[in-house]
Amino acid sequence: MSRQTNVPRVRFAPSPTGDLHVGNARTALFNWLFARHAGGRFALRIEDTDRDRNSDVFEQNILADLKWLNLDWDEGPDKGGPCGPYRQSERIEIYGSQLDRLRKKGLIYPCFCTEEELEAERASLISRRMTPRYLGKCRDLDEKTRGRLEAEGRKPAFRFRVGRGVVEFNDLIRGPMKFDCETIGDFIIVRSTGVPAYNFAVVVDDHLMEITHVIRGEDHLSNTALQMMLYGAFEYYRPTFAHHALILGKDHKKLAKRHGAVAVREFRAQGFLPEALINYLSLLGGSFADAREVRPVDEIIRGFSMDRVGKSGAIFDEGKLRWLNSIYIRNDQPEDFLARALPFLREAGLDCERADPAWLRAVLEAIRPNLATLADIGAYLDIFVEEKFRILPEAASILAGEESARVLAALFEVLGSVDVKSEELYQTVIDEVSKRTGLTGKKLLMPIRAAFTGRRKGPELEKIFAIVGRETLMKRLKKAVEK
Repeated sequence: MSRQTNVPRVRFAPSPTGDLHVGNARTALFNWLFARHAGGRFALRIEDTDRDRNSDVFEQNILADLKWLNLDWDEGPDKGGPCGPYRQSERIEIYGSQLDRLRKKGLIYPCFCTEEELEAERASLISRRMTPRYLGKCRDLDEKTRGRLEAEGRKPAFRFRVGRGVVEFNDLIRGPMKFDCETIGDFIIVRSTGVPAYNFAVVVDDHLMEITHVIRGEDHLSNTALQMMLYGAFEYYRPTFAHHALILGKDHKKLAKRHGAVAVREFRAQGFLPEALINYLSLLGGSFADAREVRPVDEIIRGFSMDRVGKSGAIFDEGKLRWLNSIYIRNDQPEDFLARALPFLREAGLDCERADPAWLRAVLEAIRPNLATLADIGAYLDIFVEEKFRILPEAASILAGEESARVLAALFEVLGSVDVKSEELYQTVIDEVSKRTGLTGKKLLMPIRAAFTGRRKGPELEKIFAIVGRETLMKRLKKAVEK
């Protein structure tokens, strides 16, 4: 059966066992875009039944990262809603009542197999080149045997009786899907600890939370086959499924720590803007009607369609993300840019509270075109803070040349004698030094940049002249001559 509703309801259901992976953030994004595009509801559910690995810190981090990405939810553990509670740990009684429904139908049975026994069975099947699955050792135990095993102190898990035939469903992204029940085997729905297994809990939750569309990664495809059996056993309405491809590293393997940053929190720390990350994730494994890549979130919402989500794995290219981020940095509103930059200025050692606000804004506007991330601020701040200024080896090698010596000599004379307004200083000095040395282009400008910035690349020289001022420029020129 399929639920008939005009209001799509989707959910994102992370487990608080680690920080938010960028791949999971993309799943959250697809669900959020689907809901916002269709005028539906987006719910956040915390799947925290793994007691050994769950952490309140991870849960709070996940919520904070989603908020940073501006992926707002309509219902969730912090907001409540009509289908709560929204933490699985608070829904244990619900799972117990649903388990009783399956027990009364005779669709489940207790399994007393130990981990060692199950592993031996698995190894035996693999050695015979057979699909690893549970072969049903405890499926038809009589009551006497069950009683004896319980008396020995064995606590049973509960398994679902898998029938014969095939499980079929239509995936919005992948089309018709088919799984042979013979390769599945009876699966656990409640562990021996009494904790519900993933496939059981998620079916109960998605039904009671009236989820109409389940959008998630392709690594859940095999889970969907099991869940479809449970939907049928409960006589629940079945949601529509869509399984998107995973994010891959450049080696075409699932994106992992060996590839570099993988958590949203890491990208935040590196100074990526949420708008840039959202834009980039919307492009990964998807497409828009036109080839334009930089687009605001309202356009991304309007243009989102499951029909354009690709089936193939998407390669994560941090270089392209940095390019996108640089565009968003350049286009950011000045006050927003200042607020975002302050933590990175402090991290670079600047006392922002004591800094002159006008000077601070001028510095940020000068270096903004050179930034790929906000963390790059520290690399350019030394140019404007005299106590931190130093001539790097790359600049010293430029200053050592014969033509550079001519430029520095002329620069020393011109800078010390020219009498013009500060806003005219740069062009006047450059024109006069060029006239005296006969040099233009890089031969003229590279020695000047090396002397006044201590490096080969950086902000526009005209802005540096205006911010640093003549007196400081003269001090730096003396250092450069010494070099």
